[in-house]
Amino acid sequence: MIGRLSGVIVHRAMDQVMIDVRGVGYIVHVSSRTAANLPPVGEACALYTDLLVREDLLQLFGFPTLQEKEWHRLLTSVQGIGAKASLAILGTLGPDGVGRALALGDWAAIKAAPGVGPKLAQRVVMELKDKAPSVMALGGALSVDLAPGSEVLEPGPKPRKSVAPVAPPAANFTAEALSALTNLGYNPSDAAAAVAEATQNPEASDTAKLIRTALRLLAPKN
Repeated sequence: MIGRLSGVIVHRAMDQVMIDVRGVGYIVHVSSRTAANLPPVGEACALYTDLLVREDLLQLFGFPTLQEKEWHRLLTSVQGIGAKASLAILGTLGPDGVGRALALGDWAAIKAAPGVGPKLAQRVVMELKDKAPSVMALGGALSVDLAPGSEVLEPGPKPRKSVAPVAPPAANFTAEALSALTNLGYNPSDAAAAVAEATQNPEASDTAKLIRTALRLLAPKN
């Protein structure tokens, strides 16, 4: 199983990238969002990967974080959601948007992805709503980096030293807030829905404020 690749980009397209790893070029399929954030040809890149194995096909799919890779694996567990549809959903919503849509039962957000109809979007939400909290709890800080000064070989004789240009995401308050609420005894699905809704409040700008906002949402209504 190929779980991670790091090397130099030798070709880019809207839905895939070729990464040269010590003279071997790997074609990695990515979402439109990931493709847009990758560095230009000739620069270093590192991605977590998931390998699809079929009788007549081997395909690699790439993700900038372990959390996004887990969303992909969860999405493709739904009947009717293949790798292409999963990448379309991730490309449209991003990993945080997917978690928010599932936690809130917002199938219309899932439907916004190209090629995903209303019935399929509803199935995704119905099957994954209770599974979403475990992936949300991973946090977005699990990003790919090459160690500073690590050596990546370019095509050709000259070695190039570079760190992976895929930047780690900002501090993930969602995972911390979700963990705090479940530790307080709230049901993971209820906690995830409250945190997802609270993240849309601009005042919830750090973990403590996000937790307080979510607690207000979880409070019994009179």
